[in-house]
Amino acid sequence: MSAVVVEKTSVATLREGAFGNATNLSCRECGHLVELGPHYACPECFGPLEIAYDFPAVTREEIEAGPRNIWRYKALLPVPTDIETSPNTEPGFTRLLKAHNLGAELGIDNLWVKDDSTNPTNSFKDRVVACALSAAREFGSKVFACPSTGNLANAVAAAGARAGIKTVVFIPSNLEQPKQVNSAIFTESLVAVDGNYDDVNKLASEIAGEEDGWAFVNVNVRPYYAEGSKTLGYEIAEQLGWRLPDQIVIPVASGSQLTKVHKAFQELITLGLVEDKPYRVFGAQAEGCSPVSVAYKAGVDAIRPVKPDTIAKSLAIGNPADGIYVLDICRETGGAVEDVTDDEVRDGIVLLARTEGIFTETAGGTTVAVLRKLVETGQLDTSLETVVINTGHGLKTLDAVAGRVGPVATIAPTYAAFAATGIA
Repeated sequence: MSAVVVEKTSVATLREGAFGNATNLSCRECGHLVELGPHYACPECFGPLEIAYDFPAVTREEIEAGPRNIWRYKALLPVPTDIETSPNTEPGFTRLLKAHNLGAELGIDNLWVKDDSTNPTNSFKDRVVACALSAAREFGSKVFACPSTGNLANAVAAAGARAGIKTVVFIPSNLEQPKQVNSAIFTESLVAVDGNYDDVNKLASEIAGEEDGWAFVNVNVRPYYAEGSKTLGYEIAEQLGWRLPDQIVIPVASGSQLTKVHKAFQELITLGLVEDKPYRVFGAQAEGCSPVSVAYKAGVDAIRPVKPDTIAKSLAIGNPADGIYVLDICRETGGAVEDVTDDEVRDGIVLLARTEGIFTETAGGTTVAVLRKLVETGQLDTSLETVVINTGHGLKTLDAVAGRVGPVATIAPTYAAFAATGIA
């Protein structure tokens, strides 16, 4: 088998079982197989690579006996069997909440919120970073790095600190201040780049090609990194009593999370862990960066890159790597891709907070707002069991709603002053 060389990373001799039940990297376009290594582009057609496996028989009981984090699914991930012994942030197994109030507000009979804001750095990115860190260790990488719109930078910096490996994270210079602080607190090497995420990502690719021993989680170890998102799908199915939801709404930035949740559902079906049934997948984007939604509505397959202009910075990827696969999945499952304005994003944040007590960031506000729009436009069946994913905590994007909420009144410390507000 031929291997593609994409950077100068020196790869240590891989120990047996370094990637668990993973067997190869497989091209998503032509199916060409590549040996396991720090590769992400097919040498035959330059298509993206993903992990291929030879799964053993896995039972529900074996999974349920595992730790209450993503490593309960280690048999289904490209990680070693002793992954729990390596220092990591142990993300995952976050709560799945029955959203009675939000469901009643939107007219959805059976609604759940998968709340990933309770991960170690308060976003789902801790999942993917944990898998990327495992790969970086096995490759003998000396630097753990990433280009990021914020949440990934937080997760990489924290995971590197926990693992004792040097981290370098690159962000757009206009990133929300809380996300900058949440990265800088863990690493001395936070680099702000003048430009948008696509500019930062391009720089990271160039550095990966020049610097020896650097593991960029979403560049040269991207296939391993992306597999971490599958654990969202595994958890949702397990927490629903080992069944798949009828409908699921997922935010779309690069599109990788949506494609991997779908991959997780398909793996669970193949392994006989859940009943095979139809389900619909919906993607959510902000109008100021909605190339996938635009393509979906136009009925085309090509994604036209855009320059992001939205408060939902964690979704602001103008040239999404997995965009075409998002289109395929949403169309094949009978779902859709929808977008909402920044004002609707803000409304979505407030709506989720005031109905379910969950403070979400702008990505979650986008997803809730899209959920509402899907109901209003009749694209989502309100009688079916539906899951919506909240990917991060609202404390990271306070500016988005700072002008929307605040004291209803400022009063003197007297009962008369309080009574005059009319609140009682």
